[in-house]
Amino acid sequence: MSEQVCASVEPTVLLVDDNPQNLKVLYETLKDKGYRLLIANDGAKALTLAQRDRPEVILLDIMMPELDGYQVCERLKADPATADSAVVFLSALDDVEAKVKGFSLGGADYISKPFQAAEVIARVKTHARVIRLERQLQQRNRQLESDQSRILNAISEGIYGLDADGNIIFANPAAERIAGSPAEELVGRNFFQLHFNQDCDCDDSPDADDTPVKATCNLGLPEHRRDITMFRADGTGFPAEYRSSPKLEGDELLGAVVVFRDITVELEQESELEAARELVQEQREQLAHASRLSTIGEMAAGFAHEVNQPLTAISNYARVANRLMGAESLDQELLGETLGKIEAQSLRASEVIRRIRQFVKKPAAGKEVVSVETLLDDTRQFAEVDARNNEGGVEITIADDVPNVLVDPVQVQQVALNLIRNALEATRAAGSTAPVRVLAERSGDRCVRVEVIDRGVGLPADAEEKLFLPFFTTKPDGMGIGLPMCQSLIQAQGGEIGFQRPEQGGTCFYFTLPLAEVTQPVA
Repeated sequence: MSEQVCASVEPTVLLVDDNPQNLKVLYETLKDKGYRLLIANDGAKALTLAQRDRPEVILLDIMMPELDGYQVCERLKADPATADSAVVFLSALDDVEAKVKGFSLGGADYISKPFQAAEVIARVKTHARVIRLERQLQQRNRQLESDQSRILNAISEGIYGLDADGNIIFANPAAERIAGSPAEELVGRNFFQLHFNQDCDCDDSPDADDTPVKATCNLGLPEHRRDITMFRADGTGFPAEYRSSPKLEGDELLGAVVVFRDITVELEQESELEAARELVQEQREQLAHASRLSTIGEMAAGFAHEVNQPLTAISNYARVANRLMGAESLDQELLGETLGKIEAQSLRASEVIRRIRQFVKKPAAGKEVVSVETLLDDTRQFAEVDARNNEGGVEITIADDVPNVLVDPVQVQQVALNLIRNALEATRAAGSTAPVRVLAERSGDRCVRVEVIDRGVGLPADAEEKLFLPFFTTKPDGMGIGLPMCQSLIQAQGGEIGFQRPEQGGTCFYFTLPLAEVTQPVA
């Protein structure tokens, strides 16, 4: 006869004895102690209840008919569903051999009859707690294994576990897809033979073989390589990236874990991205060239005046020379002085035209090592045209320790000229004739900082967010492409551009340029 005495979530204790009086004593001893109690009066019923309810503790009498306690214990331990239950033998046998036999069959403890209530309570409590903790630990381990399995299955990179000889002992689903072979066919194969058509040569010399992952398997060295060729199970190759880490147990090297992926699509995208970058660079240079032409167009009247002055002087000096040649008495000294002035004015006109041609031409690819002083001085000569139109001037101050920079000089001059022209216009709009100040100084160990400071009314409060956005402008007739173009050109040099609000009013725009190597020649 068997009976489920209590149904609860508390630890379950199975009481097994063919003597009803013993069962009653055990039941009375353990009731109200927080256990779910089950009773069985023979071995067969005990096995049935144990399989159904998986009790934490089984108090098992040894001397029973048909199936004795030893036989029941042996069957309990052979069944995975009941193997973890703590079997505590109950017997009047107190000899050592009986106890040894019980322990050898998997028994956890031994209580001699007649038993004491306090002893039974204490031992049941201890074993119930231990089994409950063990089962919680097993459940947590199973959950972790399940979580780990789900993670490994969800990862898009292939993962191999290798032994010390490079044989595959684990492959996740992504490795199956990339290798083109099911896991059961991958496991057991040699990684090097499969993916590199190489035999595993366990040579401890790191330079003996450059085959990927061998240094990890042989020497325990982590590796990371990209754009190598790996082979699939069908022999086709593909570009790959991998990382390998050694598997260590103490100081013993057990093999490697390899994480790899097919980067065919990634390389194609990188190639397309590089082509797009080249196209953007070409379009930026074209836009910058168009911007320079537009600037020259706006300054055309000033340049016409700049060239017309030496040409007019040349014409006048030529007439003077003709009159001197036609005189009865040739004044050679005066004639020589006149011809010298003609030459000087010719050089002046030639220099103006040279500067214009230099500014509007498309720059050659690459950067040059140039002097900041030369850059800003050439820019100032351009800006002098606007300085006269805007009734202002340009003052350039260069610190003594300013080194050379590595830049595209034409593009930097375009930025500096645009900022100076904007500063002149802002100063004039504010009703001031104060000169625009241009300062150059070293900034840290890596760059030179150039500042252009005007005495205008300053920038609006929301300028930080909008000023360098395309088509935003504070000018009534502006198009809003000058500052975004300047930003693009300065970033192409490896510098940065921004602005500040000086305490004395106006606006300070600045940009940085990277330093050149001291040993490089100056352009």
